[in-house]
Amino acid sequence: MQVQIQALLAAGGAGGVGGVERGTIGPKVEVATLAIFNGEAGKVGRFVTACRLYLRMKIREATVEEQVFWVLSHMQGGSADVWKENVLEELESGKMEYETAEELLMTLKKEFGGGEEESVKAAELRKLEQGGRTMEEFVQEFKQAARGSGYEGRPLVEEFKRGMNGGIRRKLMEAENPPTSIENWYRRATALDRNWRESQREEERLRKKEMGGGGQKQERQSLPQPLVWQCQARFTPGWKSAEWTRR
Repeated sequence: MQVQIQALLAAGGAGGVGGVERGTIGPKVEVATLAIFNGEAGKVGRFVTACRLYLRMKIREATVEEQVFWVLSHMQGGSADVWKENVLEELESGKMEYETAEELLMTLKKEFGGGEEESVKAAELRKLEQGGRTMEEFVQEFKQAARGSGYEGRPLVEEFKRGMNGGIRRKLMEAENPPTSIENWYRRATALDRNWRESQREEERLRKKEMGGGGQKQERQSLPQPLVWQCQARFTPGWKSAEWTRR
């Protein structure tokens, strides 16, 4: 059974399970390589999501047994190795059988996630800050951390407000009709951030344009020079009006 696992892992790197990958949706469609899962609770959600995506896009026509072995082949190291060996033994002895690969994924998520995954996701959510990223980038990362964190409703909105940059937060909170739901916060914060960045780019463009026409601007400033001579004629002792006129 372990030999089958290794063979499937090698096949996955070379183009799929039993050649099914290319026959499913065509050789031109690329899918990111699945990362190895070692049993860390904080990574199980992403691993399961990545498995589902790959199974549906690349090897959905493979048999359930091939799909199950393919998932198991990407579990290596740490507690994942021990769990995989136990599953293989039960499969080999006939004590356990999966009707679909999704059953395996749900079991895997329950085994390695549980309450720990929620606490890990919640801690990740509380640490998120927008910083120099665009609001679009921050919203996507925030949504990912929010899934499975246990946060929803008002507490979720408060965490989003805490993590975004202060300028945008103040503008939205001081608005005539501030957003209430998390989706409205996502949408309006993204629009504000996009408009602000666009205005910054426009100001930079105008600044560079003004710097490029600096010579002409300086020439216009030097035209009123006779006014300076007039002032000198009035307040400088010994200044001759004839000389000023000639100048």
